[in-house]
Order: sequence, then structure tokens, then C-alpha cells
Amino acid sequence: MSADLRVAERTADTPQPVSVVRRIWRWITRSSLTGRLTFPVVCLIVWLLAIKVVTTIWPFAVDVLPTPGQVFGFMFDEIKGDTVAPHNMYETFAISLQRLGIGMIIALVIGTIIGVAMGLSKAVNAFFNDWVVAILAMPNLAWALFCSLAFGFGDIGPTIVVVLTGVPFVIINVREGVRNTPSDLFDMARSFDVPRERVIWHVLIPSLLPFLFAAARYAFALGWKGLVVAEVFGGQDGAGWTIKFWYDAHRAYGVVGYALLFVIFALIFEKLMFDQLSKRLFKWRPSIDAADVVEARFDAAAPLPASVAAAEAGATATSAAMGSITLATSGPPHQPVDDPSPPPPAQDAPKHPRSNDHG
Repeated sequence: MSADLRVAERTADTPQPVSVVRRIWRWITRSSLTGRLTFPVVCLIVWLLAIKVVTTIWPFAVDVLPTPGQVFGFMFDEIKGDTVAPHNMYETFAISLQRLGIGMIIALVIGTIIGVAMGLSKAVNAFFNDWVVAILAMPNLAWALFCSLAFGFGDIGPTIVVVLTGVPFVIINVREGVRNTPSDLFDMARSFDVPRERVIWHVLIPSLLPFLFAAARYAFALGWKGLVVAEVFGGQDGAGWTIKFWYDAHRAYGVVGYALLFVIFALIFEKLMFDQLSKRLFKWRPSIDAADVVEARFDAAAPLPASVAAAEAGATATSAAMGSITLATSGPPHQPVDDPSPPPPAQDAPKHPRSNDHG
């Protein structure tokens, strides 16, 4: 009976081989590359189904809705430089990118200065807080129309729209970064009589890098959308104006094609600029691939003997650590205090009278 139990325990502890089909399915469901490739395929299927449904309900829409073939053909011609627009795709994006870059730099400089001041001073925060919230609530369309009326056609209006769109997000991120800076660093700098300027440059600014990086990403995404809207209403060139050009020409495939080119451009800009900067600036962060992923161990049917031993060792180490902490905080266990009074004398055994031979 005991031999059968030992054989059963060994069988349970032995890891079962995973089938090839299950390995392939696990790789498909857990790979990030699979998700990235599946999403465009799903969008394409939804696109084709939407065209089929709309043309079935409204047959006249067949001449308006662009097919994937028409859009991709237009995009290929634009990439080759074969276009009937005043500027080709490369010139168009260069003009818009120049305006976007100037506006982002101005927004980052102004937003960082105001955000640091709001984080360090309650009076400055009270002065700017309501206005920052008001600017944050304004839609891009309102800024685009206002700047078009105020500055006319040219580069000034779209650039100011980028600044007004991005600066409130920069201010809010930087302010919260200042508030979340560890106070121990400021206390140590104060104890060593470090000047305030050096504290800002060598303590505050490095701790703000993650918040500044997030603010730059927000400014890029929102500023790009505001720039396109401003170029539609108040531009005479650029990406937004080119979309309006194809809209006025009643070419829906041109509008959709340039919208997809915007998406591709944003993805390329994100991968080539922000991802590379993130890898260089935040090397100290642990990589997600090196971390323990719970999903990889979720499907385990039973813990292996090595896992059980490691868990027992971890529990032993944790118990020892908790014992050390208790000893350091509460002191040694309570020992009974000896009574200084002498112990009571032991009672002598009763003496029995011995019989005397003499009586």
C-alpha cells in the first residue's frame, strides 16, 4: 500500500508534457506581435462589412464610400510622390512637423516654468489653477477658429493652437511631479545649505523627468490634432489643408488615405523618438520581460516539488525576518523576574520518637 502511494506521489509531482498544439495556442494568445497583427486584420474586416451593410441599406452610397483597394492605392501613389495636390506627402508633413515642433518646444518651456512655480508656491498655484483648468476645457476647434480669425493664414495661427492645446497638460503634469518629489531630498539639501537654484537643477528637475516625458507625449498627441484642425480652417498648406483639399475635390479615398497616413506617421514618430528616449532616460526601470508574469504560471495544475521547497524556504526566511523585526521593536521575550525574598524554608519531616531501650 505504501509503495502505491509513493508511486502516485511521484506521478503527481512529475510535470506533464505540454502538447504542441497547446504550446502554439499559448504563444498565439500571449504574444504581443500577434495582437499587433490581428488588430489591422479585424479593422479591415469591419471596414468591408460596414461597406456591405451601408450599401445594402443606401445603394447610392456605393459611389461615396471608399473601398480598401482605393484607399491603399491612393496611399501608395502619395508615397511615390505621384499626386495632384500642390504639395506631395513629404513636403506636406514637413510643413506640419515644423509647426508642431515649434509649438511643442514653446509649450514645454512655458508649461515647465509655470508647473514648477505652482508646485513650489501655494500662491502661484492659486493664481494659475482656475485659468489652467479653463484652457484645458477649451476644445481644439474653438482655438483653431479663434487663431484663424486673429492671425489669418500662415504659420502663426496653427503654431499658437499647438501651444494653447499642449501647455495645460504640461503644467498639470509638472505640478504633480513637483508635489510627488520625495521630501527627504529637499530636507537633505536644506541641511547642507544647498542653494535653491542648485536644488531645482540637481534635485527637482531629475525627479521630474518621468512627468516631463509623459507631458511631452500628451503635448504631441493633442497638439498634432489641434494643428490639423487649425490647418483645415486657417492654413494654406500642411496636412490639415491637404485633407480639406481632397474633401473639396469630393474624393473620400483621399480623406481616408491621409487620415491613415496620419496614423502611420504618429506610430513612426512614437517608435523612433519617444520609445528611444524612454530607453535612454529610464534605463533604471526594470524591463517587463524580466519580471515575473503571473499569467505564465496561472495554468499550472499543481506545484512542482522545487516550487514547494522554494515556498517553504521563503516562508522560513520570512518567519526569521519577522522574528528579527519583533525582537528589534519589542525586545526579547518576557522572562519571569526572580523574587528577591529568600525561599521559604523547607519543612522538616515530622520526628517520630525513637523507642528507648531504657524506657
